[in-house]
Amino acid sequence: MTTATPPKPALRRFVENLRDAPRRVRDSALRSGKANTDRTRSTFVFDNVFLHVHPVRTHRWSLRWSSTWGLGIASLAAFGVTLVTGVLLMFYYKPHPSAAYDSIKDIVYVVPTGRFIRNIHRWAANVMVVTVLLHMARVFFTASYRAPREFNWLTGMALLAVTLGLSFTGYLLPWDQLAYWAITIGANIAQSPREVTDALGVTPSFDPGGLQKFLLLGSDVVGEEALIRFYLLHVMILPMALAALLAVHFWRIRKDGGLARPADVDQRVIDDTEATYPVFTQAPRKTYQIAALVRGRTAAVGRAPENTLPSMPHLFYAELAAAMLTVAVCVGLALLSDAPLKELANPAVPENPAKAPWYFLGLQELVSYSAFMGGIGIPAIVMVGLSLIPYLDRETAGTGEWFGGPGGGRVVAQAALVGLGAALAVEIFAIRFGWLREWIPDVAQLWITLFNPGTVLAAIYAAYSVWLVRRYDSTRTGALGLFTCFLCGFVLLTVVGTHFRGPNWHFYWSPADWPAH
Repeated sequence: MTTATPPKPALRRFVENLRDAPRRVRDSALRSGKANTDRTRSTFVFDNVFLHVHPVRTHRWSLRWSSTWGLGIASLAAFGVTLVTGVLLMFYYKPHPSAAYDSIKDIVYVVPTGRFIRNIHRWAANVMVVTVLLHMARVFFTASYRAPREFNWLTGMALLAVTLGLSFTGYLLPWDQLAYWAITIGANIAQSPREVTDALGVTPSFDPGGLQKFLLLGSDVVGEEALIRFYLLHVMILPMALAALLAVHFWRIRKDGGLARPADVDQRVIDDTEATYPVFTQAPRKTYQIAALVRGRTAAVGRAPENTLPSMPHLFYAELAAAMLTVAVCVGLALLSDAPLKELANPAVPENPAKAPWYFLGLQELVSYSAFMGGIGIPAIVMVGLSLIPYLDRETAGTGEWFGGPGGGRVVAQAALVGLGAALAVEIFAIRFGWLREWIPDVAQLWITLFNPGTVLAAIYAAYSVWLVRRYDSTRTGALGLFTCFLCGFVLLTVVGTHFRGPNWHFYWSPADWPAH
């Protein structure tokens, strides 16, 4: 007869439980245990709220840096940095014209590490804008907008708009001269439809420009109402919108079959998977009987596991590397360059030249000729055109390939020359000889609106795109040419607006040539 083991004293059990608490916390969080088999790796992804949108396995093509350059993860990491640093800055910032500027000065000069946090916030915001633009270009140049990813392209366009909105609304918060007059330029662009309604004489009864400016500022001028609106947009409304769009965007990537890949991707990837990592690390232990098979509709149908790797750890580690590199870039830039802070905003002393944020300087260059076409008309045409691309390009050749489609990289290189050359020629002509207003002082405003350097440049790009469509008998080739032209034109106009425009928006080779005050 065996005797029961006497229970341990309660105090001893408490000590043992306390000692085992860290292990039990880990086991309760990671219920699948160590991720060292296919089953535990899959469960690790399924059970994690942040990783469950990942596929269990990822194709080796998608894991190559050249496929995406990690731009999507870099954008997300930059957003995370701005979010964290922005929350820290909110502890000290006061959103009122009488206190905003002083609170920024306190952050920079009084709060410990305040200058560094503000620098990181500013640079992470700029890195986010750059990586989002580059990510969109990558998706376009690899034709990753095609079915079944059309809606996710639209989601990406919305993310681009919200990203620009976040950066623009944050521009006013320091309440210095740079911020005040940059937002004044934005408000005037919002009001620019009056350029057309005034010419037609319908402004008293139909004034969309005035309505847009009022919705933006809450007043006729940049003041207290504008600051509180921009603050709420910047810290609450737009971040919530961005988070919602990001959730949809990442979920649709998962449901649409992951990253786009060429049709013959398995032939392009050298089949040495067995030498590096077996397709299955565990032999099957069960058999199943299936009464019938019905072909599904998901993106996974017809795709075998060959040439794939478990997302944990391969994809997860690659994403961590991209995120760490992004954070390192933001920190490095913050150490090298301080966020600007000029004098307190003074409505009576305009900045000359007053410049918009760098990502809007290309538009400001066009706005200098026609506020409506440069600030609203042409950007609206570009955004609508980009949104329609997935529904106009129904071809399949070149999907998932860089510069895929008839003509390929040769067309892109040619289009880059056309885009830069046309923008440079139009700019040189307008700077050297002026435009309609200099030639005919009494010319009607509608002629300025319809015929200006921006519309001429857009017409040249459109004509070149039509020529490409006819020559290659391909919508994709025409889209490649048009997108590349606009991208190169945007870069050139941004450079001109940034480095070669001075007081009164006149052209100067160097700030040293600016007239003395």
